[in-house]
Amino acid sequence: MERGDHAKPLSPSRYLIDRSPDLGTLGSDDLLSFKQLPLLAIARVLKPKICAHEPPKVAQIGDAKMVDKESSVPLTGRPRKSTASRASTDTLSSDGSFLAHNADTRPYRKSAEMTGAPPYRDLEEDEEDFEADQELLQSPKVKSKGNRATKLLWAVASLCLGVWLVALVFFLIHKRNAVQSDPSTAAVHEADSATGTTSYGKPVTLDSVLEGFWSSRRQSISWIAGPNGEDGLLLERDVWGKKGYLRVEDIRSRQGDVDGFDSRILMNSGSITVNGRSFSPSETWPSSDLKTVLILADKEKNWRHSFTGTYWLFDVESQTAQPLDPENPEAIIQLASWSPKSDAVVFTRDNNMYLRKLSSQTVTPITKDGNKDLFYGIPDWVYEEEVFEGNSATWWSNDGNYVAFLRTNESMVPEFPVQYFMSRPSGKAPSPGLEEYPDVRQIKYPKAGAPNPVVTLEFYDLEKNAVFSVDVPGGFENDDRLIIEVVWASNGKVLVKETNRESDILRNILVDVTTRTGKTIRTDNVEETDGGWVEPIQSTIFVPADPENGRPEDGYIDTIIHDGYDHLGYFTPFDNPVPIHLTSGQWEVVDSSAAVDLKNGIVYFVATKESPTQRHVYSVKLDGSDFKPVTNVEKLGYYDVSFSHGGGYALLSYEGPHVPWQKVINTPSNQDAYEEVLEENKDLSKRVEQYALPAEIYQNITIDGFTLQVVERRPPHFNPAKKYPVLFYLYGGPNSQMVDRRFTVDFHSYVASSLGYVVVTVDGRGTGFIGRKARTAVRGNLGYWEAHDQIETAKAWARKSYVDENHMAIWGWSYGGFMTLKTLEQDAGQTFQYGMAVAPVTDWRFYDSIYTERYMHTPANNPDGYENAAISNMTALSQNIRFLVMHGVSDDNVHFQNTLALLDKLDMANVENYDVHVFPDSDHSIFFHNAHKMVYDRLSSFLTNAFTDEWHKVGSAAPALSKLKRFLFVF
Repeated sequence: MERGDHAKPLSPSRYLIDRSPDLGTLGSDDLLSFKQLPLLAIARVLKPKICAHEPPKVAQIGDAKMVDKESSVPLTGRPRKSTASRASTDTLSSDGSFLAHNADTRPYRKSAEMTGAPPYRDLEEDEEDFEADQELLQSPKVKSKGNRATKLLWAVASLCLGVWLVALVFFLIHKRNAVQSDPSTAAVHEADSATGTTSYGKPVTLDSVLEGFWSSRRQSISWIAGPNGEDGLLLERDVWGKKGYLRVEDIRSRQGDVDGFDSRILMNSGSITVNGRSFSPSETWPSSDLKTVLILADKEKNWRHSFTGTYWLFDVESQTAQPLDPENPEAIIQLASWSPKSDAVVFTRDNNMYLRKLSSQTVTPITKDGNKDLFYGIPDWVYEEEVFEGNSATWWSNDGNYVAFLRTNESMVPEFPVQYFMSRPSGKAPSPGLEEYPDVRQIKYPKAGAPNPVVTLEFYDLEKNAVFSVDVPGGFENDDRLIIEVVWASNGKVLVKETNRESDILRNILVDVTTRTGKTIRTDNVEETDGGWVEPIQSTIFVPADPENGRPEDGYIDTIIHDGYDHLGYFTPFDNPVPIHLTSGQWEVVDSSAAVDLKNGIVYFVATKESPTQRHVYSVKLDGSDFKPVTNVEKLGYYDVSFSHGGGYALLSYEGPHVPWQKVINTPSNQDAYEEVLEENKDLSKRVEQYALPAEIYQNITIDGFTLQVVERRPPHFNPAKKYPVLFYLYGGPNSQMVDRRFTVDFHSYVASSLGYVVVTVDGRGTGFIGRKARTAVRGNLGYWEAHDQIETAKAWARKSYVDENHMAIWGWSYGGFMTLKTLEQDAGQTFQYGMAVAPVTDWRFYDSIYTERYMHTPANNPDGYENAAISNMTALSQNIRFLVMHGVSDDNVHFQNTLALLDKLDMANVENYDVHVFPDSDHSIFFHNAHKMVYDRLSSFLTNAFTDEWHKVGSAAPALSKLKRFLFVF
């Protein structure tokens, strides 16, 4: 099925176009749409209707209990990864968002058929009505026989039109009163919506969502420390160069404070010429003394986080540049980073590490044996994706005397071929006669149970020009060790975190590089604690000793398990295994940017104390006292924050539920009041007022004793007397979250606004921020409890009076694709009839080792778990009416192998009730050659196809008009 084909239901009598607005907002567009109502239906409008009522607010379905909890807001945008906080370490999510585009320019189309008016199930209309329509049209009595007959016909038409107008007024008044008095709408409070607007306006189009029309503007601030430790400095890059291309500014100078740090321009222009070669910076990093800028040019993407390019050193005083390696100016470099002393740069090229001192025109090799299987200072594919979520495995000591780095040996890791049929990302031209063969990239990819890369932590002593490692007794064997975090302390000490291969035993190691010794200072057996795992989050904060401020010893702040929830603990001295509990309670601290005001002994952090769907900023003293909120917890809110170097200022980003805004503020520990609004998103606010956004109703559902978060998106013209198809959207990966209070206008907004369907999302067991008991329940058996929770929630929704239980679908991407198939398999057509899976895992033996074994153990230790988690029951899948599978052929993350294995099982079982769409050369994000738009076009067409029972044509959700309706449309 190709995009552009339009579905026209075979049985239009099953649906009725519902375009009746509130009487107070009736306009010409609304009157036009009512021309499509048949006269017989108009006559029935005069009859009193009894609105179907929703079940009571506590609905019991087996072990499932659903409770309305919070007020509703229109559905709004979801940037999936915050710049200052990370809500999930799960890496199966698609890279990039369909919101990261530009504005919709397609004109608004007036007619119901063109705009995709919502096809609601009619409670009264049946086939006999349309048979009567046909008889009326075919009767010779209706045909014109001369002028007398024509006049008679016009008289009848005029009478009908008059009756129709009276009926319209009566219908609107009746509908308004019925909806306002119906208890099923009591949870929808427009006054507490994201915008305060009504739900009437233009529908949300798919193009507007895909092209970024609904994306909020977000300012980025890079906080830096001044040469003498000054706080409140930010780095700004101005591509237009009105105030210099790159400058450092004291935030206080914006409000006329002349006593602060003198702002200065580091680069006058973004165009640089060296020896006749001109280039523009892709990235810039000033040295800590602000005298030199490290520049990346010719940036080329490698994997999700890594990139390569050429690097240059730019002198601020002379405004001139030179190559990082003068002897190899055009060499492609994988990573480069500044010394804290601003006198040297360490970098990796061709998998070997080098040191360039600014006082010299030569580079010093640190390692020499790097090759395609041996990396220094950078992660391999699996460490980049699953551990560091970044491109660096290099850490400078605070005094600049040492560099710690990973040595990664992946010689034993098997290769996986990724094929490209339309492009050649290798950049290599094929040999003559081989032009028609695909470009193949071999990736060292350890699947579950396969050999992992062997990593060791090594150190480079700059003064002695020597590389060494420290052997710590009692450590894990080479094939059973993951190094997940490295944090430098003072006086040559470094804290190293490592886990076993299955990520359920954590060792905290303290290494002293001056004596080249180390010891284990704390061991946590999480498997014994709650049966869970250790997430590889890099959130440890070093707290130096300061006797004058009550800190006699060095210490560190870490995320710990406390009474079944993730909280903050302060360990001091370093080797003390018993922390000071900074936070506690039945809520969790988010592994986001936290800051410590060392002078005042205050810790700032983000947490879910008000509810799992919210994020607020809080502070607490290092002794655990004076816990208090920084943001206004009296109002619903989802905040992100980034702090200045000294913790005296913060960029506060409000992300929902209202339209996002950003401010720079002083923190409570800073007595100099400061507030500057950086972004208000006024244009977005205007758009929200003009469009019909869905209402967003937040609720809880209790299943098997676990309280889960649910959000329901209702169409703007929601009428509880109608029957609505329902789409479930899920992700469901361990420690993830989809139900939150962020402002979101996305694909699901389009589904509710333009197609008129209800959209439901529930975060089931295994997801984050609802306590470790619910999160760890899925370990060793991925997919089972998550699918169970989706099915039980769907059963609760199927009981609602406004839900068409015969038209329920579910969809997801990546882990959500796996969960879609797992839910369809477990449900076997009893609750869901349709599903759409994008880039799904179908067998966890196909996915990478570090992620999979963290939640499933190794295949050798849990063979039954892997067998149960695989999508294997084709008979159950055949019980669904139809499902769709889509996948990128060049997916380096969730390999196309997953979908091919599923197709083979379907073939072997003679199952045919599915559609498949593959995307050549697309990776996990599915973007190559317009593929991203095609994904959502296919989702939309499949969904309308499903909910109109049409499998031969694909397109608009609006039903075809009967002959009588087309006849009346002329009038």
